[in-house]
Amino acid sequence: MTMPTLLMQRAHDEAVGDDVPRLPDRPRRRSFSAEYKLRIVAEYDACAGDGDKGALLRREGLYSSHIIEWRRARDNAAAAGLDGPRRAKTNPDSAALAKATKKIERLEADLKKHKLALDIAGRTRALLEMLAESATDEKAAGTDRGRPPTQ
Repeated sequence: MTMPTLLMQRAHDEAVGDDVPRLPDRPRRRSFSAEYKLRIVAEYDACAGDGDKGALLRREGLYSSHIIEWRRARDNAAAAGLDGPRRAKTNPDSAALAKATKKIERLEADLKKHKLALDIAGRTRALLEMLAESATDEKAAGTDRGRPPTQ
């Protein structure tokens, strides 16, 4: 293995260039119209010779599973469903707003539970203080009558 010379490195850099090929931001899933699907299924069913069906699939860039699914949909009289369900494009702001709203509702429910727990704890403390005061009052009242306090 030889070390590249400066001349070879410069020739390589000039051949490659600075503009690096860029990939698209996100690959896009293929979608087919209902008319296209029906036309291709009809052509596929009309193919009679050896290799005709495979040639059709290669020409259109399809798989046999496409034909099976499209034929099944056609046979189930689901012409309206041939396009498939379309997802409504969601606005990122509305998605973030919905997420924030859910979080706020969850936090408000947690806050309500915590307030209820604090209220119960406060009432319990007040009840225990009342019981402690009444016990001390009874002890004090019992010693005034000449009876020793019970143990």
